[in-house]
Amino acid sequence: MKSGQSRGSGRFGARVMPVAVPMAVMLAAGLWGLDRGGMWGDESVTFQVAQRTVPQIWRLLHDVDAVHGLYYLLMHAVLTVHPGEVVLRLPSVCAATATAGLVAALGVRLAGPRVGLWAGVLYAITPMTGHYAQEGRSYALVAAGVAGSTWLLLRGVDGTGARAWWPYGTVVALTCVLHELAVPVLGAHAVTLALLRVSGRVWSGWGRAVGVVALLLLPLVWVSQGQSGQVAWLVPPGWDRVGRLARNFSPGPAGPVFWGALLLMAVGLRERRTAAVALPLLLVPPGVLMAVSQVRPLYHDRYVLYALAGASLLVAAGAGRVAGVLARVRFDGRRMRVGGRQARAVVGVTGVLALTATFLNQLPVHRQDRTAAHRPDNLAVVSALAVSRMRPGDPVLFVPSVGRLAALAYPKGFRRARDIALRESAPSSGTLWGLEATPGELRRRLASVDRVWVVAEAYALDPRRPPADPVERTKLAVLREEFTAREQHARDGVILRLHVRRHPPADEPPGVPADVPPGAAATAGRPAGAPPDVATRAGRPAGVPPSAGATAGQPADVPLDAPATARRSADVPPDAVSTTTPRQPASRPAAPRARPRPARW
Repeated sequence: MKSGQSRGSGRFGARVMPVAVPMAVMLAAGLWGLDRGGMWGDESVTFQVAQRTVPQIWRLLHDVDAVHGLYYLLMHAVLTVHPGEVVLRLPSVCAATATAGLVAALGVRLAGPRVGLWAGVLYAITPMTGHYAQEGRSYALVAAGVAGSTWLLLRGVDGTGARAWWPYGTVVALTCVLHELAVPVLGAHAVTLALLRVSGRVWSGWGRAVGVVALLLLPLVWVSQGQSGQVAWLVPPGWDRVGRLARNFSPGPAGPVFWGALLLMAVGLRERRTAAVALPLLLVPPGVLMAVSQVRPLYHDRYVLYALAGASLLVAAGAGRVAGVLARVRFDGRRMRVGGRQARAVVGVTGVLALTATFLNQLPVHRQDRTAAHRPDNLAVVSALAVSRMRPGDPVLFVPSVGRLAALAYPKGFRRARDIALRESAPSSGTLWGLEATPGELRRRLASVDRVWVVAEAYALDPRRPPADPVERTKLAVLREEFTAREQHARDGVILRLHVRRHPPADEPPGVPADVPPGAAATAGRPAGAPPDVATRAGRPAGVPPSAGATAGQPADVPLDAPATARRSADVPPDAVSTTTPRQPASRPAAPRARPRPARW
C-alpha cells in the first residue's frame, strides 16, 4: 500500500513540480520592483480610462481604442478595488505567471517533465517577459491566452468528439478580443495540425471552432478599421527588426547566451512533435504581421509577445536532446543510462546551474528594466515638477494636447493650475485627453493672461516641423508672437517652461530679451559667461537638474523596444498616443531623434 502511494505521489510530483517551479520564478520576477515610481503614457491611459464609468468607456470605444475595450472593462473591475499603480500592473504579473506555467505544461505534454521545467523557467527569466509582466497593458494577458489555447489545441487533437473543441474556441475568442492582432495564432495552429498530420475529424472540429471565432470578431474588426490611424506611426519592418525580435526572444540579447540559445533552437528542431508546435508559434505570427506590414504597417514586437513561448519550447527541447546524448557517453567502457538515477541527477543539476547562470548573466538588464527611466517617460516626475513650480491659478498649456495625460494620471501636480486650452474634459467628451478650444477661442483665452506654463515634449517645440493640427499651430504661433521664455526645466524628455508676455505691466519684473523665441534653448537670460547647461533661473533649488537638452536619449541597441521598453529609436516617428475623434486628429510631426509617445495598439 505504501509503495503504491509512493508511486502515486511521485507521478503527481512529476506532473506538478515542472509547472509550479516556473510559475513561482515568474511570480517572484514579476513582483520584484513592481512599484517603479511612476506610470508612462500608455499605462496612464489604462489607469484613467479604467476609472471611468462603463457608459463612458463604451462611448470612448466608438471613437478610439476599440481594440482594448475588453481589457479596459477588466481593469475597470480591478481598479474598483484599489486605484493604484501596483494594482494596475498586478493582472499582467498574474497573466505572465500563468503563461510560464502553461509553457511548462506544453513542454511536459510534448517532451516530458524535464523539458517542460526548462521551457517554463526559460520563459520566466527572459527579459522581454519580465518587461511586459510589469506593464499595465494587455500584452501579457494575450500571451497567456495564446499559451492556453495552444495547450487546448493539443488536448483537442488527442481528444474525441466535438466537445473537446469548445474550450479551445472560447479561449481563442477571448484572446483575440483582448487584442485582435492575436489572430495570426490561428495560422500557427493550422500549420501545427498540418505538421502533426491529424485526421479529418480533427480538422473538422478545429474548423468549426475557428468559424465561430471569426464570426465573433467581425464587429470588432469592422470598428477597429475606422481607428487605424492609431498605428499610423508604424513603418514597414526590415531585416533589422527581425534581428531585434530574435534578440528579444532570447534569454540574453547578445553574447554566449544568445548564440547558445540559437544553437539549442536548431537542435530542438530534431524533436519533431515539439517542433511541430513551437516552430509555427514562433515564426507564423511575426511572419504574417511583418508581411502584411510591407503594405499596411501593423507590426511591433509587443504585438507578438505571445510567440516568445515557441522560442522557449525550442530551446528547452534542444537542451533536453543534448542532455540525452551526453548521458549516453561511454566512460571507461561503461555506458551511463538515461533512466539511471546518477544520469538524471547530473542532468538535473547541470540544467539548474545553466538556468541560474543565464539569469545572473542578464541580471543588469533585469535591474535596469525595473526603473522608471527604462520606460518612454515618467508622468509622475512631470507632475512633481509642476507642483513645485506653479502658483495657484497659473494657466497651463499642453503642447501637444496628449501631454495632458500627465494631469489625468497625476492630477495633484496640476490641481492648482488652470488648463487654459481645455474645452471639454476627457471622460465627458469620450476622448483620451479631452477636447480643446478652437484656434480663435484659444487666442482669446491666451490674450487674457500675462504668463503661462507650457508642458511640452521637445519635438513639439521644433520650429522646423510645424504640426498639422490647427490648434497646435495656434499654440506655437501665439507663444512665438506674444510671449517670451522666462525659465525652463526639463525632466525625462518633457519640458516645463514659463512664458511671459513680451510687454508685461509695469509691476511685472522684466523677462528675457524679446528676441529669444519660444523654441530657443532653455538658457534664455542666463548670466554672461555661464555655461549652456546652467539653469535659466538664478537660485534654482537643489535637486532640480540643469536642462541639458530636451531628450534623455538611450542607446539604440537596447534589446527591448517594445513600445515601449526604452527610449524610442529614431525610426519611430513622433505621434500622438492615439487619434481620439475627427475633431482631435493626431498632430505630432515626424521628427528624427525625438522621443514621442507611441500609439496604444
